[in-house]
Order: sequence, then C-alpha cells, then structure tokens
Amino acid sequence: MQLNIRTNPKSSPQVFAVGEERTPVIIVDDFALDTGDVIRYAVQSASFAPDEAYVYPGVRAKPPKDYIQEIVRALGPLLGQVYSIPAGLALAVNSYYSLVATPPEKLQVLQRVPHFDSTTRYFYAVTHYLNPGDFGGTGLFRHKPTGFENVTEDRLQAYAQAGDSYLRAHGDPPAEYIRATDDHYELFEAIDYKPNRLIAYPGSLLHSGLIDPDRDINPDPATGRLTANFFMRFK
Repeated sequence: MQLNIRTNPKSSPQVFAVGEERTPVIIVDDFALDTGDVIRYAVQSASFAPDEAYVYPGVRAKPPKDYIQEIVRALGPLLGQVYSIPAGLALAVNSYYSLVATPPEKLQVLQRVPHFDSTTRYFYAVTHYLNPGDFGGTGLFRHKPTGFENVTEDRLQAYAQAGDSYLRAHGDPPAEYIRATDDHYELFEAIDYKPNRLIAYPGSLLHSGLIDPDRDINPDPATGRLTANFFMRFK
C-alpha cells in the first residue's frame, strides 16, 4: 500500500515546561497534512498483537516505513533543538500502532500506575493521536514519596525502593487505569487527545494514558483509540 504522509508545513510546534522539574514537552497540532492513509494502513494492512515486552495494556502493530521516515525527518531536528542533543549522534527508532484493549480487572500491577519509558539520556517518546473521537489523552505524574517527575538513571534505585515500600505498606493499587491524583501519584498535567496532535517528551517522564474503560478500550483500529508511538534514542 502506497502511503501519502507528509507533515503540515503550517503546523507550529509548541514547547511547554511542565511540572516542578520544568520538563520540556512538545505539542504539535495538525501535525500531518492528512492522516487518512496512515489510518487506512492500520485498518487494512497492519497485524495487531499483544505487546508483552513493553507491558502495554493492549495490542500493537508495526506502522509503514514511509510514516516512520517522515516522523524521523520532521522530529529529529526539532528534538535536537528543544533538548540540546549533541550533533553527530545516531538515531534509533522503535515504532508501533497502539490500541488499548485490556479491561481494568485484567491489568497487571505495573499497568495500574504511571510508568517511564527509559532512564537513558537522549531518549524520547513520541505519540501521534490518529482516529477521530472523544478519547482519553495523556497524563503526566509526580511520584509523591520521592517527588520525582522524571526517573533518570541516578534516581532509579531510590524510585524503585520508595515504590516497593509504598506497596508493602498499602498493598497493590486497585485494578483500574490511573486517571487522577491518588495517594501514591499526583497528576500534574493532562494533555488532551486530539486527532492529528503529536506530543513528544523525554522517556524518563512519568506518564500514563488517561483511559476511560467505557470509551477507550477497543481493539478495532477503525474505531478505537488509535495512536502511533515512536521511541527515539540518540546515541
């Protein structure tokens, strides 16, 4: 299937310094000129399956190469500018279509709390919201016991120990998607889902999809909360 996917030259990236740690987050509305081909590929050609490697609560599939290449072409220089990435580093990308499909009662413990994608420096998570619909966006969280909003390599041990201590004292979190502040995590920023909105942030930032089970759990790429996720590492 030949894809026509091009970024919108009139779109204007916005950079927001979020939370107490003032982490730069990029938001680009109307990112692509047209997302029709990217959505049709997901519906007609992609092979969705559970993604147990990343403990994702749903199904994923590989997006087409043309799409990945356009994302890299558009995002590489922007990430470099916003995050002061040294010139000359090679870029590696893992990419997926994603659909939330796991009911709350079947969530693993790690799927009930915010997560980070990597502690590695110069690693970034990119999400492109695709399907039209009133779906849940993305929440950014602060870990109350440590105050961490980012889990970097030097913070990982302290974060893990504090998290384990909390769970031993309070038990496992309830079998539900986290959508708001609770006793363990504070929701300090919510980024709304908007079709053809792209967001990017460091992989160390604690985050979670703000999933409403009645609205967002749907494994059908034609009607579900279809996103494309790109994990971009400069090394």
